[in-house]
Amino acid sequence: MGRPVTLYTLQWGDLSLETVCQKAKAFGYDGLELGIPVHLDVRQTDPVYYQGIRSLLNKYDLQLFTISTHLIGQAVCDNIDPRRHKEILPDYIWGDGEPEGVRQRAAESLIQSAHAAKALGVNTVVGFTGSSIWHLLYSFPPVSDEMIEEGYRDLGRRFKPILDEYSRLGVRYALEVHPSEIAFDTFSARRALNALDNHPAFGFNYDPSHLGYQGVDYVDFIYEFSDRIYHVHMKDVYWSDVPKQVGVFGGHVTFGDPRRYWNFRSLGRGKINFEEIIRALNSIGYHGPLSVEWEDSAMDREQGAIESCRLVKSIDFEPSAIAFDANFGK
Repeated sequence: MGRPVTLYTLQWGDLSLETVCQKAKAFGYDGLELGIPVHLDVRQTDPVYYQGIRSLLNKYDLQLFTISTHLIGQAVCDNIDPRRHKEILPDYIWGDGEPEGVRQRAAESLIQSAHAAKALGVNTVVGFTGSSIWHLLYSFPPVSDEMIEEGYRDLGRRFKPILDEYSRLGVRYALEVHPSEIAFDTFSARRALNALDNHPAFGFNYDPSHLGYQGVDYVDFIYEFSDRIYHVHMKDVYWSDVPKQVGVFGGHVTFGDPRRYWNFRSLGRGKINFEEIIRALNSIGYHGPLSVEWEDSAMDREQGAIESCRLVKSIDFEPSAIAFDANFGK
């Protein structure tokens, strides 16, 4: 048996959880990755609420391995912008919009997410951290080393108390390494770990699509953090072989615009080498789910979800327990 293939629900946030369950089962998925806040309210403390979630999943024979709090996690370390963050945050996080208050409520919600995960019987929460220094990415006007170091100290101050509670509950936080986060490539991911004193509750949600178009070795990332790959997103991306009007920074045009150097695509229609990813995951002993985070601005999402599920199941394989030539002799 290969790894379970799950569907991340945030891209289906316009539908009820039961409708998503129905569709995921019909598409061929083994389970879901529940997106907060649209399909899970982590403010709930009544065990009956969480039993209801489990019962709904069981009704459609779907498994649950993780919950995801990307939108809320983004606000923990970000410089809060009322024109942008208000659009992605629920009202109970946004409140009056005072930046530090938003960050504190987002941090509390991440702790609530760990309690929700525990109540649901899962041990991994996937999400973002945000970053107070992402706007300093291009170092002009000049950016000092101290300014960057302060960004990582800010991560440590804000996330260590969160991660301590995760450890107490036996839950892990998996940061999706991603532009606009404190960790967006291999080097910055290592720096984030160092800033958190290699906290045992902190690891990564591996998503090759965010690394490939940057020119980062996305297979090497698996080996580099072999003990910190807590969850895996399967997502594809295409980047051009020839110069385009809009470069790697995105040119202030929307996702999907054909003038862009890169765009997310349905699995198998981009440039990510999933064969090598599966071999690397086998090598490090990753046995968790492969979660399809489907994003393709130019394709119908149901067709994309169906073909992505089929592709992941077709390329996944169990590692061998013996060397291929072990039985050559008598």
